[in-house]
Amino acid sequence: MKHLALIAALLASSPVAAAPLPADPLQSPMWAFIADQVFGEGAVVRFDPRVKVSFPEIAENQRVFPVQVDARGIADVVRIVIIADLNPIQLPIDYRPIDAEAFVATRIKLDQRTPVRGAVQLKDGSWLVSGGWIDAAGGGCSAPPVSRVKGDWAQHLGEVRGRLWTGADGARMRLSFRHPMDTGLVDKISAYYIDDLKLRTGDGRALGEVKMQAAVAEDPVLTLMPRVKTGERVVFEGRDTNGIEYAGAVSPATVSASR
Repeated sequence: MKHLALIAALLASSPVAAAPLPADPLQSPMWAFIADQVFGEGAVVRFDPRVKVSFPEIAENQRVFPVQVDARGIADVVRIVIIADLNPIQLPIDYRPIDAEAFVATRIKLDQRTPVRGAVQLKDGSWLVSGGWIDAAGGGCSAPPVSRVKGDWAQHLGEVRGRLWTGADGARMRLSFRHPMDTGLVDKISAYYIDDLKLRTGDGRALGEVKMQAAVAEDPVLTLMPRVKTGERVVFEGRDTNGIEYAGAVSPATVSASR
């Protein structure tokens, strides 16, 4: 009996008890697999329209598809992921807003018609999810990057442009990297992509960490909302899968940064 009481006490003290996976309103054939891979077995998952996932109604270019996840109306967000269920690479972005608003925008590749979702994890470990279906012609993950076709990718590899805007409603930062973001699904071209990016202030305060996979579009663009004061700069440090490191700083009105 003492053992049972101890187990009950431990369960009661857990932040969130495990719950059955809810039925998917999008009826994706990959929902159970996605949930297991991204959220973990037994995670508490709820569908919540406060996770605002925005993308065009039509994928005009399956290689470059803009997606925005805005969860600023939700407290205690510690992680944001973008998911494309039916892509061969399903998790383009995994973002941890350490001292930043719960917001991320980028461009991804689509390999076929698929649900595109945004999911946020809260401090208690639970997840809130939203999203919708998008029609796409397909092939975005298996087509060679434009820079590979043109043959000029190496000349521009590592170039970075950035801009930081600050105002009464907070700050918004955009970083644009020149990089082929190879998926490894094109014949004779190995996977090669930027996979890690860290952001901090000039005095060392951590702002956020971004994990990228090759399903992010060629020449990736990230828009984030770090919590910085007027005039404060953002320092970034990144690395790609070949070990090339990138570093620079973005100040208000900066339009370029160095590798």
